[in-house]
Amino acid sequence: MSAMNISQTTSADKERTTTAKRTRPALSRIALLIAPILLAISTIFPFWSLTLHAPQYPGGLEVTVFTHKVTGDVSEVDGLNHYIGMMPLGDAASLERSIATFAIVAFVVMGLLAALLRPRWTALLATPIVLFPFVFAADLFFWLYRAGHNLDPTAALSSSVKAFTPAIIGEGIVGQFSTTAFFGVGFFIALAASILALVGIIARLRQKETGGAK
Repeated sequence: MSAMNISQTTSADKERTTTAKRTRPALSRIALLIAPILLAISTIFPFWSLTLHAPQYPGGLEVTVFTHKVTGDVSEVDGLNHYIGMMPLGDAASLERSIATFAIVAFVVMGLLAALLRPRWTALLATPIVLFPFVFAADLFFWLYRAGHNLDPTAALSSSVKAFTPAIIGEGIVGQFSTTAFFGVGFFIALAASILALVGIIARLRQKETGGAK
C-alpha cells in the first residue's frame, strides 16, 4: 500500500473519530432533554388502575391513580372497604400526592439543567428522573401492603378477613371481592423518561472519562 493510501486511510479514520466524538455529546444531550419533557407529560395520564369486581356492581368499580390525585369510583370502593376495615383511599399516600406536583416540577427543571450544564452535574441532576417510576411503584406497594395489613378490628366483617396485600398488577383479592390491577400509560411514559435519563447519564460519564467536557 502506498504512503498516499495510508495517509488517506488515516485521515478518514480521524474524521470518523472526530465525527463520533461530536455526535455522542449531542445524542446524550438530546436524551437528557427529552427525559424531563416525558416526565412532565406522564403526569397527564394515569399511573395505576384497579378494578374491583363485586356482585352488586356487574360492571366493576374502577379506581385510577395519578401522581397527584385518585379518581373513579372512590366513594363506592371506600364504602365496600369500610366493611372489612380498610382505610379510605384518600388517606393512602396523601403526603406523596400533596407534594408530587412540586417534586415533579423540580425534577423536570433539574433534568433540563442536566442537559445544559457540564457532565460533572449530570448524574446528580438526572438521577431523580431515573428513580421516579421505581419509587412510585415501591410506594404504591407499601400503601397496598399497609392498607391490607392494618384493618380496623371493629369493622363489621373484619373477623372474616385475614391480612392481605392487594395485587399491584394482575388479578387479586380484596376481602370478598376480586380485583384486576395494571400500570397505566403515565407510568410507562415515566419509565421511558427514566431509561432516557439513564442513557444520558452513562453517555456523559463516558464522555468525561474519554476527556470530554468536565
